[in-house]
Amino acid sequence: MKIETLIQQTTKSALRELYNFTAEVSEIQIQYTRKDQQGDITVVVFPFIKVSKKSPEKTAGEIGHFLMQKVNVVKSFNVIKGFLNLEIGQNYWIDCLARACSDENYGITAPDEKAETVMIEYSSPNTNKPLHLGHIRNNFLGFSISEILKANGKRVIKTNIVNDRGIHICKSMYAWLKWGNGKTPENSGLKGDHLVGRFYVEFDKHYKAEITELIEKGFSKEEAESKAPSILAARELLVKWEANDAETLNLWNTMNKWVYKGFDITYKKLGVDFDKIYYESETYLVGKEEVLRGVKEGIFHQKEDNSVWADLTEEGLDQKILLRSDGTSVYITQDIGTAKVRYNDYRIDKMVYVVGNEQIYHFQILAVLLDKLGFAWGKDLFHFSYGMVELPSGKMKSREGTVVDADDLIEGMVQVARDMSTELGKLESLSKEEAADTFRMIALGALKYYILKVDPRKNMMFNPEESIDFNGHTGTFIQYTYARIKSVLRKAGENNISVNKTADSISISPKEKDLLVRITLFPGIVEEAGDNYSPAIIANYCYDLVKEYNQFYHEHSILSEPDENQRNFRMALSETVAGIVKKGMNLLGIEMPERM
Repeated sequence: MKIETLIQQTTKSALRELYNFTAEVSEIQIQYTRKDQQGDITVVVFPFIKVSKKSPEKTAGEIGHFLMQKVNVVKSFNVIKGFLNLEIGQNYWIDCLARACSDENYGITAPDEKAETVMIEYSSPNTNKPLHLGHIRNNFLGFSISEILKANGKRVIKTNIVNDRGIHICKSMYAWLKWGNGKTPENSGLKGDHLVGRFYVEFDKHYKAEITELIEKGFSKEEAESKAPSILAARELLVKWEANDAETLNLWNTMNKWVYKGFDITYKKLGVDFDKIYYESETYLVGKEEVLRGVKEGIFHQKEDNSVWADLTEEGLDQKILLRSDGTSVYITQDIGTAKVRYNDYRIDKMVYVVGNEQIYHFQILAVLLDKLGFAWGKDLFHFSYGMVELPSGKMKSREGTVVDADDLIEGMVQVARDMSTELGKLESLSKEEAADTFRMIALGALKYYILKVDPRKNMMFNPEESIDFNGHTGTFIQYTYARIKSVLRKAGENNISVNKTADSISISPKEKDLLVRITLFPGIVEEAGDNYSPAIIANYCYDLVKEYNQFYHEHSILSEPDENQRNFRMALSETVAGIVKKGMNLLGIEMPERM
């Protein structure tokens, strides 16, 4: 039993026996004692002075004496006003270390037969452009949340929905037909997703020029936007696509294959994967069928122009178009179809959409629509909403080509890692191949950690120069500390120094106890991160742990400690910290180099 739980339950017994008061365990506040006070665990007594009818100090003292009698690991206590600070005996912490050191799955819960099945959707790229910095945050969050939920005993299915149809891809298709001159990834030397993305930008350039020309001829801005030749041509391609026009489908298939091949390369670089990939081109018809069923059953209504709408005003929302007048689908229609297909495939218990906070309203509508259509599971969908990534120069715009391309960013990060490591002489002992792989791990670790350490709900500014720092609040600092510990362990092995997991006849210093306390926190941290869908909780715990270890490392001898038991205990402490750091960083999708 965790010490916090034991203290809470025993405090509950104390309140009942001392004051004839039955408290809920949740009412008993437990926290780790502040570093400027003596003790390890603090019980907040203020809420119970009304039932004790005594001063906070007197109440805390009585509860403290009760805990001393009933809990053998409580060594002593002190009272500061209404705070009861408990000192936990050394043997408890040593036992915790032994368990953590010997259990490969410490802090990780494997799913059982009754485990909840959770599907996580992330990435969701469009096939009209390459992945960019915004997609990077989405992919890192989705992958990490999936790993964290797995570590909490959930059965997790990682999915991706590719937006491979619609007006956006038709814009790129039209631009290729009009100005492509037969360019392919092979004859242009460009990745397929980059090539198609260039035509999307090209379309926007010509479209804007056409709008300007029409406005100069006397059209209103809205008229010009709807009657520009390029947008009319793109809409015509969309209608042909939904009508299964052979020539249109052939071009669509060709360009999408270019993009998929490019995506696969980028996903591999990012270190993310999926259990199942869905394509909107394969699910949108299911959505149309559901919408038309809704019309027949009176759930939705069809206007004179044949467009289909849902009136959601009673739910505090607006009217929402579900099918255009020409019969083509909108995004919400596709999402209805995808949701139904997924549920039929997996019978999931919970659906989590990792999508930016600009889509909050969209998912509010989707939940209501699925509920109206009779899908009981629909209203329980969870939109994991996260903030946008911005640059010092402002927001990114794909159609204007002002994005930070994912491939370019990764390449740039690797170069920064190479330059900084070379300048500091960090990897001189490695072979060329080992150094290249380590540069990659440093670069991706820095990028992932910089993004994941931030509360996902907040917008963030990405600054590549700050992300790689061997001494800052960075993934690089954590990786470097891990490599330092592994170096100590290798040297110990070379000198036949063992790791003592029982630690008999030793004394624990305050800094060693601080490390032991942080080690005991790991299982609760993993649970908290799962409950809150927050990789930031894991990221910041790992940083705090290695920062504490570095202080310990600089204040204590390890391999040169003359007392064998003390030395072996510190070896066990080091090995355990390394194991926890690796587990924690793996939950973020970050690889840990053995040498740096």
